[in-house]
Amino acid sequence: MALRFLVVEGNVKGPRERHRDTYGKTYSDSYGATLQGIEPDSIYDVAFPADEGANLPDVAGLESYDGIYLTGSALNAYHATPEILRQVDLMRAVFKSRTPVFGSCWGLQMGALAAGGDVQANPLGREVGFARRLTKTEAGESHPLLEGRPDSWDAPAIHLDLVSTLPGDVTVLAKNSLTAVQAAEIRHEGGVFWGVQYHPEFSLQELSVILDRYKPTLLAEGFVQSDLDHAAYVAELRAMGEDPTRRDLAWKHGLDAEILDPTKRLTELRNFITHYVKPTKSARGRA
Repeated sequence: MALRFLVVEGNVKGPRERHRDTYGKTYSDSYGATLQGIEPDSIYDVAFPADEGANLPDVAGLESYDGIYLTGSALNAYHATPEILRQVDLMRAVFKSRTPVFGSCWGLQMGALAAGGDVQANPLGREVGFARRLTKTEAGESHPLLEGRPDSWDAPAIHLDLVSTLPGDVTVLAKNSLTAVQAAEIRHEGGVFWGVQYHPEFSLQELSVILDRYKPTLLAEGFVQSDLDHAAYVAELRAMGEDPTRRDLAWKHGLDAEILDPTKRLTELRNFITHYVKPTKSARGRA
């Protein structure tokens, strides 16, 4: 039987429409298409908890899915607006449903908040483009989420915020010099969440589109020095996405197969399905 996923879009209407206009898909539909690339027979629904009046599944409805995924978002969790509080409430319901759940970036922050943790702006600043030199913690060495990752790796990333206070029952699985919680498992009210602060779901093409929109921020914060620098960086990311054999650009940007090879880049998403979703589907009598 085909796997049935729910993709929870973290963005309000404006940002998700801008992503669709520039990339061709919303964040959630791009995420769903990535999952179908891993599991071609899978199907997915999308939820929009940031939207007032959105028709959201209750605990029983969440139990009907084999896996739930939380996307990234342009929101900041510490603002505690209704758009954000609805997402925290949905994540609490996901925990209660005991359905396998995975979150990228904002998704990890929602998992932490729903379980009693906190999120704040990173005092070390923004991590943008790639999270560099990720390393496993001692617990991460044996955790199935990171199975197949080397001792150190890079991953697509765009975030200013991070998990600043850990929830009660959490296992930190990966970190780097800029962000202490780069991957984690969170247990709460019978549910288990796996998440990462980076974006394994982002292809270089999608990342280039996002960073193209980020030009004012990248200029203001000194990541690039001019419009020409920014345009060149975006163009080179796009070129590597279209042709992963561009050794000249890979060398220039310090990228290896952990990003350039889609199979390796999607390691966490594949591991989540293989080691959590499928075994849980069987155990829940959904095989």
